[in-house]
Amino acid sequence: MNIDFSTRAFDKDTAGGKAVENLPEWDLSDLYTSTDAPELTRDMAWLEKECASFATDYEGKLDMLDATAMLDCVLRNEKISSIAGRVMSYAGLLYYQQTTDAERAKFMSDCQDKITGFTTPLVFFTLEMNRIEDAHFEKLLGANDDLARYKPVFDRMRAMRPYQLSDELEKFLHDQSVVGASAWNKLFDETIAGLTFEIDGETLGIEATLNFLSEQDREKREGAARELARVFGENIKLFARVHNTLAKEKDIEDRWRNMPTPQTGRHLANHVEPEVVEALRNAVVAAYPKLSHRYYELKRKWLGLDTLEVWDRNAPLPMEDTSTVSWQQARETVMQAYGDFSPEMADIAEPFFDKGWIDAGVKPGKAPGAFAHPTVVDVHPYVLLNYLGKPRDVMTLAHELGHGVHQVLAAGQGELLADTPLTLAETASVFGEMLTFRKLLSGAKNDAERKILLAGKVEDMINTVVRQIAFYDFECKLHEARQAGELTPDNINALWMSVQSESLGPALSFMDGYETFWAYIPHFVHSPFYVYAYAFGDGLVNALYAVYEEGDPDFQAKYFDMLRAGGSKHHTELLAPFGLDASDPKFWDKGLSMISGMIDELEAMEG
Repeated sequence: MNIDFSTRAFDKDTAGGKAVENLPEWDLSDLYTSTDAPELTRDMAWLEKECASFATDYEGKLDMLDATAMLDCVLRNEKISSIAGRVMSYAGLLYYQQTTDAERAKFMSDCQDKITGFTTPLVFFTLEMNRIEDAHFEKLLGANDDLARYKPVFDRMRAMRPYQLSDELEKFLHDQSVVGASAWNKLFDETIAGLTFEIDGETLGIEATLNFLSEQDREKREGAARELARVFGENIKLFARVHNTLAKEKDIEDRWRNMPTPQTGRHLANHVEPEVVEALRNAVVAAYPKLSHRYYELKRKWLGLDTLEVWDRNAPLPMEDTSTVSWQQARETVMQAYGDFSPEMADIAEPFFDKGWIDAGVKPGKAPGAFAHPTVVDVHPYVLLNYLGKPRDVMTLAHELGHGVHQVLAAGQGELLADTPLTLAETASVFGEMLTFRKLLSGAKNDAERKILLAGKVEDMINTVVRQIAFYDFECKLHEARQAGELTPDNINALWMSVQSESLGPALSFMDGYETFWAYIPHFVHSPFYVYAYAFGDGLVNALYAVYEEGDPDFQAKYFDMLRAGGSKHHTELLAPFGLDASDPKFWDKGLSMISGMIDELEAMEG
């Protein structure tokens, strides 16, 4: 059931200031027209009946099915995933438009409760599939090509075999989930969306307040940073409780499953080897001095400061244009960049703007940040933004639209194979950003404009690579420490600060209160260890873009083939046509060298 939301890294503070006019809103009617739509009632009734029927027809019998019967079983399971995914996509998107609305929250909870109940009888499917002997399984796949197409799904499923619990325990965990992690996730979302901050006599939500951290006026940046610290500090016990509970719940389940590390589940879900992630992490940490440390020292000089404070980290440069980018300008910029790369890419992106597939405005209670949600393969993705008209917002549009294009292309694989591991899901989004950046850079009128664009891109890459690996290290420390006992807010604050100076470098100073800024990052709550996927995607895209710049005449065709593959191929298969291999430790150095090269150019401009 595809109900996850691909979320953009929340650390990438976007714009500040007044709302932009004429922003699009979602039209969710392609899913359902209302919460009491007859089609929704019909689908819920079908799900209840079909889940029970599926269990009656197949439970205890999977190892006796021939290849044709097994294919029928898999197709029925896929249809259940599709209908359940459609319902939960609608409920989730409606909720994220206004998380503080009690009726929307109740509707999503009720849908989740019902579907969890309906699908409890299906827990046997994975358990029994994993008990089928390898030889018999291979024989089944060899006897039917249509069934063999699902091998990547089975491979990911069967990778969990060593960590599988008894049927009874798996059913208990499935039933219990609605009052476990998902309930704590909702508490976090509603708390974050309900926070209020006082800025210059105005009461603002978290998104608008975070956006002041990239304001030109330094006093406004400082005021926002201190107000964020004040409000986070007032709520820190609740956020610590959320993290303590989720980390402990994960520790208990991991222990029962005999998972060797807290990260194992994420690596399995991403279909990526732990040593590949470790190579990425080590390469980035080793590069901190030549990336973030060096860049922030440059920025300190540009801003004419003795020390950069945390509220200066995402400050615009003094010569930067601070005018608001209209929605139409943003659309034209991204669409031209996509179209220059491939008219097909622009054609796929066009309906997002014209058919109500984007919700862009900043509204009270709306989920902060940005995401692209694929919904189900027979509908289309939806994109959420909080657009306030700064250049970084244009890059966020390019990023999320990249996800959307990827999701549209992968839909041809069908419900079970379209879902892309997080590590690869970030590829198309970061590539969309790179295309947009290169388009803007090629149009720079002079060195000053080029410098601003380069500096902005370097900052985004540092936020995508350096910051996200630092976040990953924080999570690793948090989950390890929680195994030894309850963590106080001060304990968690100390873990957060232990990665900050190391990753950002000596040019930055940290105000009192910054130690609480872990509290608002949703990835730590919703998707433990998700964050390394951003660095993975950025490094992969930098390597891909180098191949593109070298002039491979078939690059576009290979690129679209990669996106169309969805989750049907391992990263080694997907990258082989480009001559790339992410399992080679040197692979990551290539991507990091691109960032370092941009900083070289910025330093040369100082001479």
